[in-house]
Amino acid sequence: MIVDKAIYARGVRRTIEGDISDAFDAARAESARSGPGGAAGGVFLWIGLHEPTEEEFDLVRDELGLHPLAAEDAVSAHQRPKLERYGDTLFVVLKTLVYKDATSDIEVGEIMLFLGADFVVTVRHGPGNPLGPVRKRLEQDTDLLEHGPAAVLYAVCDEVVDHYGDVTHEVEVDIIELERAVFRPGGPDVTESIYSLKREVLEFRTAQDPLIPVMQEITRGRVPECAHTREYFRDVLDHLLRVDGQVDAHNELLNSVLTAHLALLGKRQNEDMRKISSWAAVIAVPTMVAGFYGMNFDYMPELRWLYGYPAMMLVMVTVCVIVYIRLRKSGWL
Repeated sequence: MIVDKAIYARGVRRTIEGDISDAFDAARAESARSGPGGAAGGVFLWIGLHEPTEEEFDLVRDELGLHPLAAEDAVSAHQRPKLERYGDTLFVVLKTLVYKDATSDIEVGEIMLFLGADFVVTVRHGPGNPLGPVRKRLEQDTDLLEHGPAAVLYAVCDEVVDHYGDVTHEVEVDIIELERAVFRPGGPDVTESIYSLKREVLEFRTAQDPLIPVMQEITRGRVPECAHTREYFRDVLDHLLRVDGQVDAHNELLNSVLTAHLALLGKRQNEDMRKISSWAAVIAVPTMVAGFYGMNFDYMPELRWLYGYPAMMLVMVTVCVIVYIRLRKSGWL
């Protein structure tokens, strides 16, 4: 569906009524009135789509002459972060991340951008990072918006990477909770929770790692469309590298938490085995003594002694108590 569409002329928004064809006609008319130069003259069209159907995107593809492969990627999604060029059109894919408080899961979405000389088409999949706030922020910064489609690309990248930082904070909170659970006396077995969080961190890495070379390509001046906004993208790259370091640290910390948890589980199992063995030693004493009285012979003086049975019971209890006390002092019980 079409979320928003507008023409920006020298940093000023002009909302378009009608369908996509009307939007392109209005943009061409505005560009003609402003003279040659397209976005270089400060005029460009920005169309925002959210999970468009194939029929909806065909209208955009036909109007702009987009490459069929790029159009297919925009509809089907599930692409890795990348920057590709199809003729005069720049195609950029970003992964969005949303942290779910209820389940501590990270939900992955996508934002795809088609940048031309005088147009930007943003295609968003998933609930993450709605671009309405990005539009409002850009519309308040007319100096930045005059840079044309490159300004939109910067603003979207900046918004996505800022959300990465928010997600890393939430992941860090989850790791702290896991650490407390691991070292809590008699705490639960959190092995499954650790592996689940490691899986979320892996999804995080697959979303942000491929974006680093994309930002590096732009900051090194290899994308002419972004030549006048390189300093903005350097700031995005700096934030992205910081997030990358935090994600690596979280992964290493989770490995340490898992190792500590398994070591503590092994220690608890050893303690249980020691207790079982200690009680077996206590029980073995009366078992051994009582075993003599199961033999078929009569030559035992205490059998004919009035106090023989109570005396043997007292001996067994006394020996059991001595063994129990010794094991207790040694820490086995």
